[in-house]
Amino acid sequence: MNPTRRLAAISATIVLGATLVTGSAASAAVPPLGEREEREERSEPTNFKSMCRFSHRAPDDPIVAPGKPGGSHSHDFVGNTSTSAGSTHRSLRAAGTTCQRGSDTAAYWAPTLYQGNTALAPTMATIYYLPGTKDLSSIQAPPAGLKVVAGDSKAKAAQPMRVTRWKCSGETGVAPSSAPPTCPEGSQLVLNVRFPDCWNGRQLDSTDHKSHLAYADRGACPSSHPRKLPVVSLNLRYPTRGGGSIRLASGSAYTAHADFFNAWDQRELERLVRECLNADVHCGGRGPAS
Repeated sequence: MNPTRRLAAISATIVLGATLVTGSAASAAVPPLGEREEREERSEPTNFKSMCRFSHRAPDDPIVAPGKPGGSHSHDFVGNTSTSAGSTHRSLRAAGTTCQRGSDTAAYWAPTLYQGNTALAPTMATIYYLPGTKDLSSIQAPPAGLKVVAGDSKAKAAQPMRVTRWKCSGETGVAPSSAPPTCPEGSQLVLNVRFPDCWNGRQLDSTDHKSHLAYADRGACPSSHPRKLPVVSLNLRYPTRGGGSIRLASGSAYTAHADFFNAWDQRELERLVRECLNADVHCGGRGPAS
């Protein structure tokens, strides 16, 4: 294995940590992110990724408020073009996608971002699928129909930065933070949300939409959630430099969260996991050789 990629993969693992729900059975205290880990994470670890445009906006949430149109705060949807309160795995699989990978018909969404009273749609979403472990052979594809929420829509204070954080696009020298920074000229504000990467192997959803998954601790999954999945890292870029006037439809910038409903072409997702992550081949936005 390429030593540089191994180091980057390990650093991506270190960057992940505690569960997103305080008091959850799978929670684990992990030391805060250090400068070394931040610097290494900015390198490009082994991954495959989807680049997806903004699709649409609606006050719907097929995970938290299924079958209830208008039953949620406003969300911005990327990826699947049909996501609505009534979405199912079957309906999503039958629809199109805004992703460059046509096989990625998964649904990704986050609360609408406002600068003052103006709603801003993301200019681009980049979704990284990362190994998050040294044991690359243990990683399996997220199961078809998996649903999960990452982050806390009711947070009153800063969340762990391994779960949600704000940053600037490009190499600006501005460190990621819990609150939206003011990015320099030529850079845009980015919201990063990381989904948990350990599955209990039984449920595709849970009552709180979180506890069927857990975050790995230094690359190792807890015994309660033994199935290692890729780290799904959602990055939403917005047409603003950020600053203190940023808020979300769910509340303050501290309430950042996102949802993932797996409706990939499952065979292709499994192939990407097998031929990119398991094989330690850096695929990026391209696929492995067919």
